[in-house]
Amino acid sequence: MKKYNFNAGPSKLPSDVMKAVSAACIDFENSGLSLMEMSHRAKNFQPVVDEAVSLFRELLSIPDGYSVLFLGGGASLEFCMVPYNFLERKAAYLNTGVWAKKAMAEAKLFGETVEVASSADTTYNYIPRGYTIPTDADYFHVTTNNTIYGTELHRDLDSPVPMVADMSSDIFSRPIDVSKYICIYGGAQKNLAMAGVTFVIVKNDALGRVTRPIPTMLDYRTHVKGGSMFNTPPTVPIYCALQTLRWLKREGGVMEMQRRAEEKAKLLYGEIERNKLFRPTVTNPDDRSYMNICFVMNDEYKELEADFLSFATERGMVGVKGHRSVGGFRASCYNAVTIDDVKALVACMQEYERQH
Repeated sequence: MKKYNFNAGPSKLPSDVMKAVSAACIDFENSGLSLMEMSHRAKNFQPVVDEAVSLFRELLSIPDGYSVLFLGGGASLEFCMVPYNFLERKAAYLNTGVWAKKAMAEAKLFGETVEVASSADTTYNYIPRGYTIPTDADYFHVTTNNTIYGTELHRDLDSPVPMVADMSSDIFSRPIDVSKYICIYGGAQKNLAMAGVTFVIVKNDALGRVTRPIPTMLDYRTHVKGGSMFNTPPTVPIYCALQTLRWLKREGGVMEMQRRAEEKAKLLYGEIERNKLFRPTVTNPDDRSYMNICFVMNDEYKELEADFLSFATERGMVGVKGHRSVGGFRASCYNAVTIDDVKALVACMQEYERQH
C-alpha cells in the first residue's frame, strides 16, 4: 500500500534526497568508504559543508556579514544559546506555543525576559497582535511556525530591535528578509534534512557583546571561527541537508515552495471547512499554518475521532494524529509533501464523510 507521510518531524524527504543519502552511506563518491565512517576532516567532506553553506546563502539571499552554522543539540539547545550570546539587559518574547514558551523559560535564566504577548488564553490558536516591543530589548524572539497548534507568521515582522527566530518548521517555505534578524535557527528534521543537525544563521557583528563568560561549545563565535568543525559535526545529516538544498534549487527555490505551500493549504483547509465532519482549530485564515494543518471533529461527531484515525491509517495516511497535548488531527505539509499527497488525504476525508 502506498504511504502518505504527514509526520510532523522527522518528516517526509524528497525521494531524490533519500536515494542520494542512501548511496553515500554505502560508498561516498567512489571512495570505498561509507559517509557514516569517514572523517569529517576528510578532504572530500569539506566541500559538502562549503556547498551547503553556499546554497543556504543563495536560496535565502543571506547578506554579507552572516555565518551559516551546522550544529548539534536541536532547536532546544538554541533556546539557551541565544540568550547566552545575546541577552545583556533585556529580551522580549512572543509566546505563541509550547516551543516559544520553552525558549522564553531558558532566557529567564540569563536576565530580564519580557513576554510581550501570548495566545495561551485560547490554547495558542491565534497569533497575537497589537503588542508593544520594548525598545531597550537586546532582541525580540519569535517562533515563526507553531507545529502543535497550527499557527504561522507568513511574513517577517517589523521590530524596533533586532529579531531572533526559531524557524525549525517553515525554513525554506517562503522568502525571508534575513537582515531583520541577528539569529535564525532551527532543527532540520522538518523542512531541511533528517534528524540530527541544527542550522543557525547568525549575524557576526552581533556576537561578543555580552559581558558574561560563555562556555566554549555554547559560544557562536567558536563555531563561526571553526566553520562548524570545532568538534565532529553530524556528517550524514549535513549531507542530507545538502541534497535537500540542491533539490530546492532544482525545484525553483523558496518562491516556488511558497506557491506550493499555499496551494496545498488552500486545498486541505477548503476540505476541512466544507466537510460536515471536521472544523479547523485556527479560525482566522491569516494565522493558519501552511506547514502544520490542524483540525478536529465537529462536536456532534466527536465520538468518531478514533474511528477516523483508524480509517485514514488503513488508507495509508501516516502521522495525521494531532499532538498528544491537543488531540484531533494534524497534517504536516512540508516542502517534500506533494499536492497529490494532500489530494489523497482529501479523498480519504470525503470517503469517510460519505459513510457517515
